[in-house]
Amino acid sequence: MSQIGRTLGVTLSGLEGHIIDVEVLSQPAGLPAFALVGLPDVAVGESRDRVRAATVSAGLRFPRGRVTANLSPAYLPKAGTSFDLGIAVAVLSATGQIPPESARDLVCLGELSLDGRVRPVRGVLPAVVAAVAADRRRVVVPAASLPEARLVKGADAIGVESLDELAWLLGAAIAQPAQSRRLSEAASRPPLPNPPCPDLADVVGQVSARYALEVAAAGGHHLMMQGPPGNGKTMLASRLPGLLPPLTETESIEVTALHSVAGTLDASAGLIRRPPFQDPHHTATPAALVGGGSGVLRPGAISLAHRGVLFLDECPEFSPRVLQTLRQPLERGEVVIQRARATARFPARFHLVLAANPCPCGQGFGRGEKCSCTSMAKRNYQGRISGPLLDRLDMWVSVEPVASLPPSGEPAGESSAKVAARVAQAREIQRHRFQGLGWSLNCEAPGQWLRSRLGTRRLSQSGLNRALQLGQLSLRGVDRVLRVAWTMADLAGRETPRASEIDTAMALRRRET
Repeated sequence: MSQIGRTLGVTLSGLEGHIIDVEVLSQPAGLPAFALVGLPDVAVGESRDRVRAATVSAGLRFPRGRVTANLSPAYLPKAGTSFDLGIAVAVLSATGQIPPESARDLVCLGELSLDGRVRPVRGVLPAVVAAVAADRRRVVVPAASLPEARLVKGADAIGVESLDELAWLLGAAIAQPAQSRRLSEAASRPPLPNPPCPDLADVVGQVSARYALEVAAAGGHHLMMQGPPGNGKTMLASRLPGLLPPLTETESIEVTALHSVAGTLDASAGLIRRPPFQDPHHTATPAALVGGGSGVLRPGAISLAHRGVLFLDECPEFSPRVLQTLRQPLERGEVVIQRARATARFPARFHLVLAANPCPCGQGFGRGEKCSCTSMAKRNYQGRISGPLLDRLDMWVSVEPVASLPPSGEPAGESSAKVAARVAQAREIQRHRFQGLGWSLNCEAPGQWLRSRLGTRRLSQSGLNRALQLGQLSLRGVDRVLRVAWTMADLAGRETPRASEIDTAMALRRRET
């Protein structure tokens, strides 16, 4: 007699999860066969062999007749190995080895090894979030992924080591495995402490670069630092996350989910509470930077830097094709990855910090007595960063050589804690100003709104019109100047920027050539 076993799984499209009905029909008559339908990719299709071997290895019975597994709805692409466990549970339900009602509303996530062990998979956090949102709170995950599933409030998560353990928990007539455990019975371990952030007080000198970093943190602006090697560009960039406020609960779940999908999450540390810092090597490919993949679409460095900092050191050494991929995410705050069978959206709202030497040899600064580069080499080096990308940057700062060391025993400058306090205060001013308008930082404010608040008279007195007429600024550049000026005013505690702050913001748009 034919029977149908049912359980649930989750497929991910970017960070968005969709509940999948896993159905298995077992037909004793006919030649032995195992068919899998529902738009599976190669990895899902290979689950037939893993499920069969794992079931037998766990001491359970696999049907000898024809088995058909359907992943519904069929129009959604299914990718990865997380459906292994759900298909195996549906097989056990279809063959009567577990009560059908015990598996019908159960969400199963996990890859099976040939000996029946349950291996961890990527994307457990967003998958569990999708299950809870769909009011499917009973979730089974690999034991190694249990700390990650615990991060989702409202989930009744179970961590299992093997298929026979799960079968016993669901009512199979087998001996209790020694490793059996439930979330409610597991010992709760506190998250590991986060390592301390580098302190801004370690940076010697660089007063103007420090201020630019503070402005960037307060308003969410993008920054370019140029100067000879060894004068603190990398040190400054690595300290920017320490100036940013901690992530909110919603932001933490979003950022943690991105790292879960990418497979870079350390679940033992709990939710990611600090703004992330990503510094890809200059040999990175476009797919490594923006994300992609031929099967499962994964987030790239720009999405892993979401709500944090993306630092491109020696940016002229990056491929121009790679740098061009940043243009759309910088404007939209997200990246859309399109393939023939799938489209994924990943958030990508980050602080972009670029660093570059003045020339290939790095010594072409000031009078440049030590520089050995020709003028053509300098132009080619600086020309590797396109004008449209540079136009999306808010500030351009020269990191000059340090003339002298601070006196012994005295700090080099303000600590990150002091600067972060001013940044938090400036962000609170912006949040109050933009309340109910749909944005929260100056970097997100439309130029029309900023111009209307200043008025035509004050704009004409600032010199912005003159710079626009001379071609020194584009319309986008004018808006970015105003955003930086508003941030400077917020840091100074003023309601609107003065002409001096607009002029300072304009000066920061004039890059060295």
